[in-house]
Amino acid sequence: MQVFHDESKIVITCNKRLSAYLQQEVEELGFKPTRVFQTGVELQGTINDTIALNLNLRTGSQVLYLLKSFHAANPKELYDQLVEVPWEELIDFTGYFSVTSNVNNEHILTPLFANVKVKDAIADRIKSKKGLRPNSGPELNKTVVHLYWQDDKADIFIDTSGETLAKHSYRKIPGKAPMLEALATSTIMATQWDRNSTFINPMCGSGTLAIEAALLATDKRPGLFRMNYGFMHVMGYDENVFFVERRKLKDRARKETGFKIIATDISDDAIDIARKNANTAGVEHLIDFAVCDFADTEVPEQPGVIMFNPEYGERLGVHTKLEITYKRIGDYLKQNCKGYRGYIFTGNADLAKKIGLRPSRRIEFYNGKLDCRLFEYELYDGSKREPKQEE
Repeated sequence: MQVFHDESKIVITCNKRLSAYLQQEVEELGFKPTRVFQTGVELQGTINDTIALNLNLRTGSQVLYLLKSFHAANPKELYDQLVEVPWEELIDFTGYFSVTSNVNNEHILTPLFANVKVKDAIADRIKSKKGLRPNSGPELNKTVVHLYWQDDKADIFIDTSGETLAKHSYRKIPGKAPMLEALATSTIMATQWDRNSTFINPMCGSGTLAIEAALLATDKRPGLFRMNYGFMHVMGYDENVFFVERRKLKDRARKETGFKIIATDISDDAIDIARKNANTAGVEHLIDFAVCDFADTEVPEQPGVIMFNPEYGERLGVHTKLEITYKRIGDYLKQNCKGYRGYIFTGNADLAKKIGLRPSRRIEFYNGKLDCRLFEYELYDGSKREPKQEE
């Protein structure tokens, strides 16, 4: 199987409500999506094409290369189809592989059972050809095979990513309730920030939003922080292709910006964690960190974007303390940030009402399974028109 050179369907998955931002990234890389859906983007390409996708994408999760589509009504038919795939040309018999799956079939009560059938088919096929069964298990740091099985239709993929792309590998200390890096990047993209003007992130926590803003501004890609992907463990892999792509990332990345990125938090520990994460990402020198109440955050005259990700509180009910905080955030934006575009990301609609400003947009996201909104506020001074109604 010449998977590094033969084109097939590539499915790039992402978390719900991120596919528009993933599509934008894919197109900026020069690929043409054939389909965009709620949790991903499809296109045509080779596994060599997936190398560039894996190294560049900020908003995706897994890059899957299709090996075979087939009908399988039950586990036996699944096994019979999979044992015909020439796995010995893809997985070294002395190697290690793992199986992941997305299954909805009446005969399958647990995805683990489907995974076992896939593992058995692969191992039996390789043993019949090579005399040895490769090792398998749950680790995603070698060859990863993914099964997508809905009713009687099944697709089997090579997961060229392995570990998820949604984590960008620089955040060694997560901090309290961190925002996933892919989500953080997507929310920044949603603001349509020009990546060349002030970016302020009060209540920064572990620093993810400020760090992702700095990475966007300097065009530093996640592939610079990671040296292991699923495609590296598929037979036929040419490491020169990887190193050529990685060199492009290094050559494109800038070291400096001509504007301020500001991150503050009232917690000394949070700022310490944020600094360390920024240092790992190589952008600490681009971010002005400060320990202070959010209302004391510096607001440069040069306008730009100011973005909050405050606590949400409980899903049901509202804490009085957080009500006061959200009202203070609204007051701070109104009084201190004229000329900026303000953004507040929250999973609590009741608290959002306490902000006291009329949003010009409400952009839908999920944080995990929690339904969230990114509220946009156009912060005009008194001489300009009132904020426009929601679109």
